[in-house]
Amino acid sequence: MSRAFVNEERFEQAGGEELVERPVSQHPNYVTPTGALELQTLEESVLAELDALKNSTDDTFGKDKIAELERDLRYVRARLDSAILVDPKTQGHGTVLFGATVEVKDSEGAQHAFHIVGEDEADASINKVSWVSPLAKSLIGQKVGDTVTWHRPVGDIALEILDIHYAS
Repeated sequence: MSRAFVNEERFEQAGGEELVERPVSQHPNYVTPTGALELQTLEESVLAELDALKNSTDDTFGKDKIAELERDLRYVRARLDSAILVDPKTQGHGTVLFGATVEVKDSEGAQHAFHIVGEDEADASINKVSWVSPLAKSLIGQKVGDTVTWHRPVGDIALEILDIHYAS
């Protein structure tokens, strides 16, 4: 096969280069019950894929994929081992804390809702923000009616907190 048709990253990895470990955050690993379940499901999924691949391949690229899955499994297990479960139902509901869904209004009048979650749960596309993100840091500790400044790379924006609620 021509080298033009080979994924160069995988090709170089097959040449004996060591696979780089996934970095583990130095922050406490707070997780919501949903986040803990997602990590457990991910562990099961990676294990299943790894077992299937180990039983079906002998080629170099299959071995590279096995190495990647084993690395991912080490990461997921490290995150599960360090998980600090925080049940949002037990949080004080008058203040923004980990696990809160915060409804805000920006300086242009647009309303947004952000859910403050663990680092592995964060997904900006569905407004789940990590508790260590600049947005969450500006909201945590605040109350309904407070106005905070969210420091963003594209410019600061003022957010008024309209509502705080917690769900599991």
